[in-house]
Amino acid sequence: MISRRQWILSTPALGGMVSSGLLLQSNTVAAKASQPTTAINFELPQGSCDCHTHIHGDPALFPMFSGRTYTPEAASPAEMTALHKALGIDRVIIVTPSIYGPDNSATIAGLKVRGKNARAVAVINDKTTDGEIDQLVSLGFKGIRLNLVTNGVVDPQIIRAQFLSAAERVKKWGWHIQINTTLNIVSALKEAFLNSPVPLVFDHFAGTDEELDIKQPGFSDLVDLVKSGKAFVKISVTAGPRKNYSLFKPFAQALIGANVDRILWGTNWPHPNSIKMPNNTDVSPLWPVDDGLVLNQLPSWAPEASVRKKILVDNPEKLYGF
Repeated sequence: MISRRQWILSTPALGGMVSSGLLLQSNTVAAKASQPTTAINFELPQGSCDCHTHIHGDPALFPMFSGRTYTPEAASPAEMTALHKALGIDRVIIVTPSIYGPDNSATIAGLKVRGKNARAVAVINDKTTDGEIDQLVSLGFKGIRLNLVTNGVVDPQIIRAQFLSAAERVKKWGWHIQINTTLNIVSALKEAFLNSPVPLVFDHFAGTDEELDIKQPGFSDLVDLVKSGKAFVKISVTAGPRKNYSLFKPFAQALIGANVDRILWGTNWPHPNSIKMPNNTDVSPLWPVDDGLVLNQLPSWAPEASVRKKILVDNPEKLYGF
């Protein structure tokens, strides 16, 4: 089913890309993915990076994986660029979402639009060849993602096998493994993660529940992994808008205090709603998140400008090779 939110590509800036086959021109004008409504109230350092975004392409060009668990509305590179212009963000990491399976085409299209200021994280499977990975490397991909939460994978033994296989596969390229999982898996596989032959990146506070305190099961294990230097954590907020983002403050500060060199920040734009619908072809509307409001939490989480520069600039530069 084609989303009601179509790519809007008739502007002069995008017109030249249509003939390349990267983008599909559409005469349909529809609602867009969320844009920030709150002005940023602090100065961002030059080279700041949004380390977690997705592109949802027009299904006519980028058909979704039949085994996906949800169908999001579209979100284009042009909309993403508008978001980052409003936020004052220069760089971006584009992560292939689960809706495409191991097809990274929509992410590649986003990379080509954003150019030298973009890097990406791929999804692969056992049919992905070394030659295909070499091509992804040449395009700016720096790692792979295991999206365990969205795909409903919860058995620690299955996850251990997937993780070890993935690490063995990608280590020769110097890639990292990005993991979308929960704190109970962090605890169950802590030793395997500590012994990982490749760097790790945990999405979205590793599923920390901001409604609970920092003594919730598994959070101390996440802190230990960050402190060890083995794991990065994205202090990014998943799912829909929150009434009180300040609840994340103690968790962000605990992670920053453990090892500031292993902290990344991201929006999670365009904020997909991955809750399962009755049919996987039913469109799940994107969450209406104000990314300006969320980004303005960062000075509370990291009051020192030098610390924010590490999180927004220095750490992404090192991990993603800007």
